[in-house]
Parts: sequence; C-alpha cells; structure tokens
Amino acid sequence: MTDKKDELIFAAETKHEDQTQNAKPWKLLVVDDDDFVHKVTRLVFAEYRFEERPVEILSAHSAEEGKEMLSRHPDIAVVLLDVVMETQTAGLEVAAWTRDILKNTMVRIIMRTGQPGEAPEQDVIFKYDINDYKEKSELTSQKLVTTVTAAIRSYRDIRTIEHNRRGLARIVKSTPTLFKTQSMNEFASGVLTQLSSTISEEDNSLMVRASGLAACKNHGKLQVVASTGRFNNGLGYGIEQIKDVEAVECINKALKEKSSFFTGNSFTGYFRTTSGSENIIHLTVAPPLKKQDRELIDIFSTNIAVAFDNIDANEEMTETQRELLLTIGEAVEMRSTSLTSHVRRVSEYAYVLARHIGMEANRAEILRLAAPMHDIGKIGSPEHIIYKDDTLDPEEVESIKSHTEIGYEILKGSNRTILRTAASIAREHHEHWDGSGYPNGLKNDEISLEARIVALVDVFDVLGSKRIHKGPWSDEDIMAYIEEYKGVRFDPHLVDAFMDNLEDIYSIREQYPDNI
Repeated sequence: MTDKKDELIFAAETKHEDQTQNAKPWKLLVVDDDDFVHKVTRLVFAEYRFEERPVEILSAHSAEEGKEMLSRHPDIAVVLLDVVMETQTAGLEVAAWTRDILKNTMVRIIMRTGQPGEAPEQDVIFKYDINDYKEKSELTSQKLVTTVTAAIRSYRDIRTIEHNRRGLARIVKSTPTLFKTQSMNEFASGVLTQLSSTISEEDNSLMVRASGLAACKNHGKLQVVASTGRFNNGLGYGIEQIKDVEAVECINKALKEKSSFFTGNSFTGYFRTTSGSENIIHLTVAPPLKKQDRELIDIFSTNIAVAFDNIDANEEMTETQRELLLTIGEAVEMRSTSLTSHVRRVSEYAYVLARHIGMEANRAEILRLAAPMHDIGKIGSPEHIIYKDDTLDPEEVESIKSHTEIGYEILKGSNRTILRTAASIAREHHEHWDGSGYPNGLKNDEISLEARIVALVDVFDVLGSKRIHKGPWSDEDIMAYIEEYKGVRFDPHLVDAFMDNLEDIYSIREQYPDNI
C-alpha cells in the first residue's frame, strides 16, 4: 500500500443526533372504543417523561385496529387494553393474539374494564398472559401514571435482559469465525462487524450509526487495516493522517496506557499479542454506550485478544513457511542459473494474476507459497546438462523434462494443501493449453489453474532474464511471444488478464531484481 499524503477529514456526528436518540419516546398504545378515554390519556401524559424520554400515544378504537397497531409497532412498551369493545371479550382476544400469534412477549399489557362483572379479575389474570388488571373507576390520573411507569420500567428491564441475551448469543455465534484461519485484515474487518452487531438494537438502527476502525502496527507505524461508517475511506492510512481529533486522542491514549477504555459513546480496545504486536480497535456510536453494551464489549474483547494472538502466530508461521519455501526454491534455481530472485518474482506474479482473475484470497495465498517449488525437480537433473551453454541434444532435453515428474515425486507424499498444490504445479507447469506440452499431454482445464498461472509467469520471467545460454529479451519481444502462443501454450483467458495487469507485474520485477 503506497503512502497517502492527504489527511482524511471525517464529518463530525452532531449533538443534535444524540439528543434525538436520547429523546426516543416510549410507545403507549390505547385500545378502547371510548374516544373520551383516548383524550384523557393524552392529557395525563402530555408532559410525562421517564428516564428523559416522553411517551408517544398510539390510538386504536377496536380490537382489529389494536392488532394492526401492534403488528406495525413491535417496539410498543405498554398497551392499555379495554376488555369490552365490539364483543364482550374483544380485549381478551387481543391479549391472547399478542402473545400466541404475534409472539410479542415484551409488551406490557394492562387490561382496563368498566364492567368488571363481565371479566372477573381472578379469572382473567390467571387465564391470560397480562401484566395488570384495573377497573377504570379506580384509575385516577396519578394512579394511571404510577401504573404505566411501573409497566414501562418492567418493559425496559425485559428489553435489557433480551438485549444481553442476544448479544451473548452473537458472541458465541461469532467465535468460530473469529478463530478460523484468516488474514489480519479479514479478521479486523470481521471484528468491527461483530462488535457493531453485538451492541445493535433489534431494529439495527445503532448498527447503522456505528463507525469504527482497526489498526495494526506495520514496520513501527500504526496503519488502518479495516474501517466502517464515517471512517470507511481510511483503509491503508496511518493513524496520524486521520483528522478526527477525538479518535486519534483515544487511540494514542490506548497506546500510551497500553489498555482498553470507554468514553461516553466510544470504545477503544488495546490488544498486544505475545509476540509484542500492538493492535487497536476503535468504535464510536451515535447514542452513548449503555452499561450492558460495555459489559458485552468486555466479554467480546476477551475473544478478540485471544484471536489476535492466534492470527499473529499464524501469520508468523506462514511467513516462516514462505521464507523456507522461497529459500529452497532459490537454492534449486541458483544451481542452474545466477538468478537469485526468479522464484520470488514468480511467486508474486502468480499471486497478483490469481487475485486479478478473482481467485479466492486463501487459495491465491496457497499458490503464492507453492509456486517457488515449481522447479524443485531440477535437483535431480545432471550438472553437465544444467550448466551446458549450448543447445541441448534430444537425449539431454528428455533428461531435463524429467524434472517435472521428479518434483512431483518429491512433493506428492504430503497431506498439506500447500505441498499438494506445489506437487501439481511441479508436474504440470510445462503442460500446454493445446495439449502439446509434457509430461502427460494435458490440455485446457485438464491442467490445474495454479499450474497454468505458473506456466505463464515463469516463461515471462525467464524470457526477461539473463541465463547461461541466452540474454534477456526486450518487453516488446516477450509480449509478442506470449501473444503468439496464446491459446497454444498459454491459457488465453490468463493471457488477457496478464496483459491487463502489466503495471503490477512490472512493479514486482523492479521490487525483486537479481543480484548479479
């Protein structure tokens, strides 16, 4: 990733948005066929606030209208439900329907009746899943406020319990994803998504307003490896390039104190792996984080810390494995040429081309690791043939050709995906698209995609390099050769993709020159 000089400017989240969210009303549904009841209820709750939130009165004048309202507003906190409306049991039927059909167990149902004889309290309270039963005559303004407040408080607590239950369920569900083998960038992006999901409300409104970034130290510099929301265009930037004072201050504080912390509406997580790698997760949300959100994040952070260690260890092991395979490949290559970077270039060319044609990242990475072993079979080729600076005779040509089978025999015994891929490449990278290659005369898709990719980039690099028996070709001559053998020696689709991606190919060649 090239350095980006311009500073990023992120739009600040206004306090107006926070205030609007904090003032989100509690929904109170009045289901009653007496219009006077609706008017009185609105007067009583006109100035009412509970936990700095007002009440929004919704009205329904029949059982059917009540069902429609409950269906349309799943976040109704309390229902004041008349028993007798179009039928003697209309309200009771709405209560049963709400629990049994709508499956809404959170809304608090307060039954009200002006005819207690029609539905005796003891019968109703046991038979129906309601939360209170009141005669209209006993509900003075104050008692109505007291009753509704108790119901709202109960609704709030049930929502909190359900919110925590769902958050914990998401944490459990996300654990296999967090611990699967993946790149640091993929992991960091997944963490941001899971964190946002863990603390989101049921309507996902919070998730929409969540913004976050993940940063890892790369060569001593903290770089953004994943981002979302208003930080979304920060990928690849250094932290110092992000012009968001609050975010940068939080991140610097976490690095200095080497610990995680919360502010009113943000979480900054500090994760140091056993190898000493430092990683940061910073998440902001529009409303302030609630206590239960913080508790869920704390729980989730334990998984994140362990997963960061696993990813770090896996990347260290992968890089060690890659260096080992490159060293072996280079050792074999240097036995026959003075090229010191040929297998490294082939490895990088193959990866770039694979990704350009849409190969999945993990498969392309396996190709990148396996490609350096494509000529390992040359370890069995006679030195007098390898070092011959003249044209090989037919017998010598056949001897050199055997390196494909020798390489396959060396590698085929492993159950590891990388070495199985390397075995296939070693045997097939001299097969031709039209079937004229060796050792088995495979053609078209009979040749593995990995081997077809290596076949193309290997020839490109060999033609452009100095060898014992030849000098380097010009780029024009190399491109002409590849075009000439498109559909003959090389997969035509790969040739097209290769030509479309020459800028990256040339960049790799410049990055890994031969030390001769």
